[in-house]
Amino acid sequence: MTPSTPVTLHEDVHQKRSHRHTVTPGEIAIGVIIGRTSEYFDFFVYAIASVLVFPKLIFTNLDALHGTIYSFAIFALAFIARPFGSIIFTAIDRQFGRTSKLTIALFMLGGSTAAIAFLPGYEQIGNWSAILLSILRVGQGLALGGSWDGLPSLLNLSAPVEKRGSYAMIPQLGAPLGLIVASGLFAYFLGSLGLSDFLDWGWRYPFFVAFAINVVALFSRLRIVATPEYEELFASQELQPSPIGETIRQQGFTIWLGAFAPLASFALFHMVTLFPLSWVFIFTKQEPVRFLVIEMITALLGVIAIIASGPIANRIGRRMLLVVSAIAIGFYSGYAPQFLDRGEIGQIVYMAVGFVLLGISFGQSSGAVASAFPINYRYTGSALTADLAWMFGAGFAPVVALVLTDKLGLPAAGGYLLSGALWTLLALWVQKTLEDRAQ
Repeated sequence: MTPSTPVTLHEDVHQKRSHRHTVTPGEIAIGVIIGRTSEYFDFFVYAIASVLVFPKLIFTNLDALHGTIYSFAIFALAFIARPFGSIIFTAIDRQFGRTSKLTIALFMLGGSTAAIAFLPGYEQIGNWSAILLSILRVGQGLALGGSWDGLPSLLNLSAPVEKRGSYAMIPQLGAPLGLIVASGLFAYFLGSLGLSDFLDWGWRYPFFVAFAINVVALFSRLRIVATPEYEELFASQELQPSPIGETIRQQGFTIWLGAFAPLASFALFHMVTLFPLSWVFIFTKQEPVRFLVIEMITALLGVIAIIASGPIANRIGRRMLLVVSAIAIGFYSGYAPQFLDRGEIGQIVYMAVGFVLLGISFGQSSGAVASAFPINYRYTGSALTADLAWMFGAGFAPVVALVLTDKLGLPAAGGYLLSGALWTLLALWVQKTLEDRAQ
């Protein structure tokens, strides 16, 4: 060995370190979009099937209305299970790491979804079909609680301060993108096969696709999250799982505040995606394929509105944007649901305006209160906040809106949406008051 060798090795190590890959907000954004789109696609495949398939497959002894109500009740189980999933998988995260947690959660999500594709109907196994569907739906909810990877929080912390509104909207793009793909798949199979073959076997294919997308998304996310660069970045930002009990004790009020702040957009979420599909399918003679196409086209407006929410929030502030959008949603709730009963043009107006309002509000809802968490509690606190917001704001929206509409008419569904807007305004007012007192 020559005297120059140690110097050469030292220079080589230094050179490798100097060329080490630096994580950029753009790369984090790609991981966020991949993860959220796959989750929302999975979500909407089940949601659409809960209107078009399960009432006829599992609740064949009931009429269309009550079969859909029972189907929506099972749909809500995932939102109830989701916080418990966060508790379970946070323990796995702390014990075995983020990679193990994500792998188990996403395979559980994909496995539950794929198993639904093999579900026998009421005619084959009677009430056991509803029991099995409920078990698999709970499995989906538990897995969704464990699918939190912390990338949205990391993206928010890594983004330039003056552009945080633009980066906050990125995770929300997964919702309309997932809806467009899921609606397109169901429209294709339903339109190509006809109702009889679709209900017999065609509806099962979107669930297989959902499983395949979950597997692809898992490896795509692991390639990002499991790298040393990202692990160091998570550690440097203190985005590590904190004990659930400690997080609730220390940040319980912030969690509850964060859960109620986005209720306007979360309630609207199902009022323009799932509820109108069920109403049209049950109470009109319109072909579901036609309405699915309307949903796909108007969801594009939601994509545009979510993107627009970023620069708007950068200019006027996220809280002000959420206040204005909640007020707009309140006005929308007073007259918009009646448009569903005014033919195809009315339905298009309802969906188009609804998706624009949803995009503007939902685009910034994820960061409404999450930034109030201390860094060391943000990873777990954000997950719990999202779980509760989805449960209270969206989980029961389809079944409540459908029952209210059946008993009291379409304006009553608007009343449910109005309550979400009022809760959002109250939560944002409390948040602002507390901040003013702390100054």
